[in-house]
Amino acid sequence: MESRAKQTSGSEIPAEPGSHVYTLNGTDPEGDPISYHISFDPSARSVFSVDPTFGNITLVEELDREREDEIEAIISISDGLNLVAEKVVILVTDANDEAPRFIQEPYVALVPEDIPAGSSIFKVHAVDRDTGSGGSVTYFLQNLHSPFAVDRHSGVLRLQAGATLDYERSRTHYVTVVAKDGGGRLHGADVVFSATTTVTVNVEDVQDTAPVFVGTPYYGYVYEDTLPGSEVLKVVAMDGDRGKPNRILYSLANGSDGAFEINETSGAISITQSPAQLQREVYELHVQVTEMSPVGSPAAQATVPVTIRIVDLNNHPPTFYGESGPQNRFELSMNEHPPQGEILRGLKITVNDSDQGANAKFNLQLVGPRGIFRVVPQTVLNEAQVTIIVENSAAIDFEKSKVLTFKLLAVEVNTPEKFSSTADVVIQLLDTNDNVPKFDSLYYVARIPENAPGGSSVVAVTAVDPDTGPWGEVKYSIYGTGADLFLIHPSTGLIYTQPWASLDAEATARYNFYVKAEDMEGKYSVAEVFITLLDVNDHPPQFGKSVQKKTMVLGTPVKIEAIDEDAEEPNNLVDYSITHAEPANVFDINAHTGEIWLKNSIRSLDALHNITPGRDCIWSLEVQAKDRGSPSFSTTALLKIDITDAETLSRSPMAAFLIQTKDNPMKAVGVLAGTMATVVAITVLISTATFWRNKKSNKVLPVRRVVRKRPSPAPRTIRIEWLKSKSAKAATKFMLKEKPPNENCNNNSPESSLPPRAPALPPPPSVAPSTGAAHWTVPTVSGSLTPQPTQPPPKPKTMGSPIQSTLISELKQKFEKKSVHNKAYF
Repeated sequence: MESRAKQTSGSEIPAEPGSHVYTLNGTDPEGDPISYHISFDPSARSVFSVDPTFGNITLVEELDREREDEIEAIISISDGLNLVAEKVVILVTDANDEAPRFIQEPYVALVPEDIPAGSSIFKVHAVDRDTGSGGSVTYFLQNLHSPFAVDRHSGVLRLQAGATLDYERSRTHYVTVVAKDGGGRLHGADVVFSATTTVTVNVEDVQDTAPVFVGTPYYGYVYEDTLPGSEVLKVVAMDGDRGKPNRILYSLANGSDGAFEINETSGAISITQSPAQLQREVYELHVQVTEMSPVGSPAAQATVPVTIRIVDLNNHPPTFYGESGPQNRFELSMNEHPPQGEILRGLKITVNDSDQGANAKFNLQLVGPRGIFRVVPQTVLNEAQVTIIVENSAAIDFEKSKVLTFKLLAVEVNTPEKFSSTADVVIQLLDTNDNVPKFDSLYYVARIPENAPGGSSVVAVTAVDPDTGPWGEVKYSIYGTGADLFLIHPSTGLIYTQPWASLDAEATARYNFYVKAEDMEGKYSVAEVFITLLDVNDHPPQFGKSVQKKTMVLGTPVKIEAIDEDAEEPNNLVDYSITHAEPANVFDINAHTGEIWLKNSIRSLDALHNITPGRDCIWSLEVQAKDRGSPSFSTTALLKIDITDAETLSRSPMAAFLIQTKDNPMKAVGVLAGTMATVVAITVLISTATFWRNKKSNKVLPVRRVVRKRPSPAPRTIRIEWLKSKSAKAATKFMLKEKPPNENCNNNSPESSLPPRAPALPPPPSVAPSTGAAHWTVPTVSGSLTPQPTQPPPKPKTMGSPIQSTLISELKQKFEKKSVHNKAYF
């Protein structure tokens, strides 16, 4: 047997696990099938696997050249009897998978501030374990505007040309250095790795700055009572190099003329002579400070001018006086809100400065809340009477502040000392009735059940008067059209119902009135109160009648209605149900509208006959109306329904009309009135046309004067007779023909088949003899419904006259009930 190895990916092994690396090819002289195997040293990793059939070698684990740059493996081939093995060495080539790493961190450098530009400061070093370009490292700075620069190859950090370090400006610099490799291939892509480090550069102070004076400019004053040896002022200086400061010595360079001396270590300047011996009013001294090096030799120096003025003695500050002598506190009690411009006459204040001339001139001002008071005068020479005047009366409010405190300040104007003095002014305010009681709300809204007993609490109102004492006491009262049923406690503001009050949301659901809060002097404010009665279910539903009769046409529902007088939902919402029916299972009812209709299975009168033992066409239902309140109330009514069908009505339009107007008799009255109005209108038109025709015909007669006697006016009975004839003609429209016995199961009695006769017309009124003017009489119209003579009809198939008679009877009864309340005169 022999074997050959074939590398499938060139000279470099891929670094990704699962990659196909090699293919082993082996042959057997006998032509037996062979298998491939690979093994590793037990202490080494098994990074490859081989397909025993095809010899494909696959990478199992990721390779790392920096940890293992070569791998030894034993490759074998076998035909089942013989085994051929061979040791191979696999070299791992490098990939750019390592980033540069700085060594010997942290990096800290101490550099003197006077280091020359371009000098080397520090060296950083970074290593990259990769080989080739991936292992080469270059350096650069992250901040391009830094005073430092770095050599890109060596990593040496230098101070840039033209740059300087200054300890006094910046004591520490932080320089960020970036190390970047040369780049290389990794997983088939070009990558570049980098690393950063920070170099801390501490600047070391050196003696390169002159001394600095503190508190300039310097002025000193010598007064007439100054004693020789007294300190006039003190000069302070320090080394400008703060890191390692040198010792400072003070000296007077010139200008003292022997009148002053300075302490060389403290800088205190003292007078050596009596002020009376001094020859000049102003001395300009020059103080020199010198740094002493650690070895004791003079170093940097600096000079500063000092001005000393000899002045007259100003030893008396302004002083405030009361009636009994010097005083620094003044008190006064006054009412709040005094008139603007009023003088606080209770304050007796005098201010005085015992000095003379410019030393006795000072300003007066009032320190404290601004804009309330002002002081007069504002500039004083020697002495003045102090006057305080009210400027803002509204700000002097007892409720805001019971005590006002100010300070009177007197400050000298033209003296260098600016002597000053102060005095406290304390004003105790006295309360007045300057406030109106105020409610905490402009509106009060309350809800109370309508069944609340008398004396029930409704709502509590609150008003506050900021005034104190009796002026702050508030008395409450109510008024308005809605206040009759309510009372209010005058002190607490609690509103409650009258003991006898009986509230009813159905009668009045909302009350609105006003509540007044008043103090003892009659100052008041008003708020509005809105009270809503919460509805209580205290009314049961009510039907119009406890027994009702209705006529139903097949396919059309009838409606029954009950009214609940409660004010709000759900107390006034009514649900309907059929509690009892004879026979049962014939009708359905809409629980919300009260509409009643036949069940869907009943579509003809024959179907009704089949379920009715007595073949009756009038059914009695007990309908319950129940409200949705809690607790719930209910009422029942007996409903009698007379059922007919549309076919019967179509054969007799008049009967259909009467059925439609059975529950609404005013509709029939309206139709009758409309018919009569039409007849009258036609009559008027005919009369008018006749009048104009006669007038036109008169024009053709000969022109002559004909004197005719005017006949006496006819009595108004003619109008009555005409109305009678019109009424009779209109009544004939309601004459119904007699029908055979009831074949539609209508159980009306034969006696009720004909409508009752109307009463006879009243006799015409007597006409009084005409004595001059005609007397008008009021015409009266009456009518009756008279049936026409009965003629035997030929075998009627539609609804007979009993149904029509019954409808006419019911219509007439309802019409008579309406006419009792509504009398009409023609």
